[in-house]
Parts: sequence; C-alpha cells; structure tokens
Amino acid sequence: MRFEIRYSLEAACQRKTIESDPDRARVWKAVSKTIGLIETDLRHPSLQTHKYHSLHGPNGEDVFEAYAQNKTPGAYRVFWYYGPGKGQLTIVAITPHP
Repeated sequence: MRFEIRYSLEAACQRKTIESDPDRARVWKAVSKTIGLIETDLRHPSLQTHKYHSLHGPNGEDVFEAYAQNKTPGAYRVFWYYGPGKGQLTIVAITPHP
C-alpha cells in the first residue's frame, strides 16, 4: 500500500532546513530515502520502525519512529503517525535522535 505523506508545520520547516543546507546533503539523502520507504514499505528492515511511547499525535494517535541514520553521532529520525485520513501518514518531526 502506498501512503500519501503529509507534514506538520514543524516537520515541514525541519525538512526545508535540512534540504536547503549544503552541509547537510548526506543527512538529506538519508532522510529522503527514509521518507520514500515510509511512503511505500513501512516494514522495510532498514527503517527499524517502532512505536515511540513518549509522543502522541494531536488527537492521541500513536507516533512511530523510523531510522534515517544509524550508528552516527546525532543520527536523524523521522517521527510519524497514521492519518488524518485513510491512506495518509503525517510526519511530525525530522530530528537528530533525542
């Protein structure tokens, strides 16, 4: 199943910041690959997707974490939840691992 990707305002700003910074080209490559996999194959092993217990969506949705990088200082993660509509996923944050 292919999902429509939506972005929270915060995630859209984070994406734009990473995407437009030439010093973060490697980070953007990893993040964009992760977003593509989230869109098409949530079970891809490299995502290491799992529920993130200390964060919830605006309506109490379960939030999940997917790895964009691994074994890297400040490795980036993509946080998302299902919705708001059927077949949609909302990315709520793109940040270094908290």
